[in-house]
Amino acid sequence: MADPSIPAVAEVVETRREAEQIVTLRLRLRDAAGRRAYRFQPGQFNMVYSFGTGEVPISIVSDPTDSALLDHTVRAVGPVTEALARLNAGDAVGLRGPYGSCWPLEEARGRDLILVTGGLGCAPVVSVINYVVQHRADYGAVKILHGVKTPRDLLYRQRFLDWMGIPNTEVLLAASRSEGHWKGHVGVVTDLFGRIDIDREKSLAMMCGPEGMMLSAVEELRGRGVPAARIYLSLERNMKCAVGFCGRCQFGPAFICKDGPVFRYDRIKPWLAIREL
Repeated sequence: MADPSIPAVAEVVETRREAEQIVTLRLRLRDAAGRRAYRFQPGQFNMVYSFGTGEVPISIVSDPTDSALLDHTVRAVGPVTEALARLNAGDAVGLRGPYGSCWPLEEARGRDLILVTGGLGCAPVVSVINYVVQHRADYGAVKILHGVKTPRDLLYRQRFLDWMGIPNTEVLLAASRSEGHWKGHVGVVTDLFGRIDIDREKSLAMMCGPEGMMLSAVEELRGRGVPAARIYLSLERNMKCAVGFCGRCQFGPAFICKDGPVFRYDRIKPWLAIREL
């Protein structure tokens, strides 16, 4: 969009139920010129506005090579997200963005990618996988490790199945509790490190999810010799303005909205060690 600080009107093209209280909204900017001008990078987010209710930051999970349709996965946990989750095709929302830093896909070229996610934390990494699929020859092995509390919490089931069929790609799933016909690992996502080979000289890691999970995954990667400068985390805080004015998402000397949400681990390690920062 020409001015990302001004909301534009977007139409809901499709809604897809992912799990209980979680829906993916496929949005399209109504203005044709705005659609042509809009570009985003994997890892960035939009502020999605429910008219009469408010706005929230939502990661863009669609293919960055096709900015005409923008997917946002929403968990209904408050007034705004509950209103968004009730929308149907043809309804309108406000959209401003994109905002924030992106995943280091240029730095990652030629490297093996280790993608570690938990719960809804898989959403900010989906656009990475979409991009890598479109540029598969530019990257080495891809290892996708994803954990959920229970099998019914697993989002993007068909996507995970599709990713399993991509050449030189491993997809490993873990659930803390088993239910039904679960065939994945029973335990936490960091257990899955024991099932993959890691080339410490070649690997770059990207992760998103609960911070405790990410810190445990960092320990696993550092123990395998992956440099801290090749580990990236996407963080989440209470973001309101998306441009660093309100201060709600301050994290040490940085703001999650404009300096993140994607950070290189070695640059934020001191702040992650401070409880409840």
